[in-house]
Amino acid sequence: MATITVVIPSRNDAPFLARCLEALSCQTRPPDEILVVDNGSTDNTAAVCEAAAVRRITENVPGIAAATACGFDAAGGDVLARLDADSVPPANWLERLEGLLGATGELTAVTGPGDFYGGNRVTRWIAEHLYIAGYRWSMNLLLGHPPLFGSNFAMRSSMWKRLSEAVKRSDERIHDDLDISYHIAPDMDVVWVDSLRVGVSARPLESWKGLGRRLSMAWHTFRAEFAEEAPLKRRRMRRQRAAPNDRAAAPETD
Repeated sequence: MATITVVIPSRNDAPFLARCLEALSCQTRPPDEILVVDNGSTDNTAAVCEAAAVRRITENVPGIAAATACGFDAAGGDVLARLDADSVPPANWLERLEGLLGATGELTAVTGPGDFYGGNRVTRWIAEHLYIAGYRWSMNLLLGHPPLFGSNFAMRSSMWKRLSEAVKRSDERIHDDLDISYHIAPDMDVVWVDSLRVGVSARPLESWKGLGRRLSMAWHTFRAEFAEEAPLKRRRMRRQRAAPNDRAAAPETD
């Protein structure tokens, strides 16, 4: 059976982190390692990690991209599962991830959406039906495969080893999940499972400032990715990779 490390980047989110770690302690398939990446917290994040008896490492380069990459690099598991500090996974989350990954190839990641909590009814509706649904639809169109959702995904460590050479680590305005998604190579894939859900705080969408910050980061990430590789070129490479496989799989006809 593969070992699983859960990686959680966190900065000044101690109350949310405590709830996330409590949910992980109730998993039907316990994690083999929980790794909290402390990205310059000034609250009691260290005490929360100590109380939960989980491993905590520090990353001094600010930004979610640096923290995620640091955690994935340091993880000891065969499978790297990713949560945000405000994620609340259901009790069967790791059990489902293990089963889903076991049914895929080595270079396939698995992801799913979030069920938003907090805020008000309107905020939660916008978050689920516009923010997440819009993200999945638009990124699938752009990438040619589903995007990773940073609050809820997993991949094998062997897949990360290849991706780690390309991802951006030093820019705090980069969305890590979008950056990793853009670097999914033509021989890799992402499977989106709508029923693989975790609780996610709606707080980033409770204000225009919070929403604006996320959209600004998305645009900044796009600019960085497109400068490195144009999206049409990226899609063309994926189609070229898929074409021989499609022909090989086609049944012979008389």
